[in-house]
Amino acid sequence: MKLNTLKPAPGSKSDRHRVGRGIGSGWGKTAGRGHKGQRARSGGFHKVGFEGGQMPLHRRLPKRGFKPLNKEAVGEVRTGELQLMQASEIDLAALKDAGIVSRHAIAAKVILSGKLERKIALKEIRVSKGARSMIEGAGGSITLTPQPEPERKKKEKKAKAKKSDDKPEEAPKA
Repeated sequence: MKLNTLKPAPGSKSDRHRVGRGIGSGWGKTAGRGHKGQRARSGGFHKVGFEGGQMPLHRRLPKRGFKPLNKEAVGEVRTGELQLMQASEIDLAALKDAGIVSRHAIAAKVILSGKLERKIALKEIRVSKGARSMIEGAGGSITLTPQPEPERKKKEKKAKAKKSDDKPEEAPKA
């Protein structure tokens, strides 16, 4: 087989429809446009995505898409990857140096995936429930400093003034 002998498969190529060329062509009279309506007229055009005045789909959806904004912020670490690391004390910097998490990550979380059979000490790295049991079962430790809760500002309520001269108190009914 040579390039100059290649041909398209039979039936895959057909001549284009030449519309409006009389009744015998099968595409005469209305030329495939149907009867009346905007699309039947010459110049009957509206922009792509136009939905008849309804708010178009591309404007109804949020601009940022459906991807989490902190996708790169929290790196995911498998327990099997911790097994392969040489260091016994592991923090975020060690994970970045090993190339396990992105260099843009500001935090990391260990998940249960793979085996861990050596003693490691995690510092300032979040851990899932299953991974915690595996790490502690291998004799490892997890150190996290608790984050202080942000103080919430309380709004002061304005005292309502009593209006004593508007309505006199009614006597209870017996």
